[in-house]
Amino acid sequence: AVHDAVEKQVVRLEGGRDLTKTWIHVDMDAFYAAVHTLERPELAHVPMAVGGMSMICTANYEARKFGVRSAMPGFIARKLCPHLVFCATDFSKYRHYAGMTREVFRRYDVDFDAGSLDEAYLEVSAYMARTGMTPDAVAAEVRAAVRKETGGLTCSAGVAPTRRLAKVCSDMNKPDGQKVVGADRTEVLALLASLPVRKIGGIGKVQERGLAAFGV
Repeated sequence: AVHDAVEKQVVRLEGGRDLTKTWIHVDMDAFYAAVHTLERPELAHVPMAVGGMSMICTANYEARKFGVRSAMPGFIARKLCPHLVFCATDFSKYRHYAGMTREVFRRYDVDFDAGSLDEAYLEVSAYMARTGMTPDAVAAEVRAAVRKETGGLTCSAGVAPTRRLAKVCSDMNKPDGQKVVGADRTEVLALLASLPVRKIGGIGKVQERGLAAFGV
């Protein structure tokens, strides 16, 4: 009975899903670390973390190869990577470069939603209608403009008919890549079916176990 109720709820929700819009979720690649590297190019191929021995807020991709992650105590990160370089946080710099990226985003969606300093949601249906560009082309253009305007910062993009799915897609080809899923219900469901449920924002360990009980 519970399974049947869940199936009915799924059908109801699917019937009401709006796939008429095109969302781009732009996610800057290791943003804080990348800002420091932009100003100190010698850090480009050196394991580096932003923060200190008590806690780090992010790490570059070289450091991540050693298992260094954001929200990790710095002393643990140093054990994982003895030659790790630390850079002190500098939010004035991050806000400066975030301002540059937002000037780019505004060209495509004046009402874009900046989720944080290093990410944004753009609804680009109107821009596509004006220019005749495809979703893939718009995402590539946004990413190229961000790189140019910031002097070299890269970002990844996810393109999808919903905000949440766009965010999932932006993480699939990082760094400096993009993933597009079209406004086709079959394509959307196929992508979702291929992902671990934890990839969906808001689903934690408890929800994962509950969904697993229903074969999700």
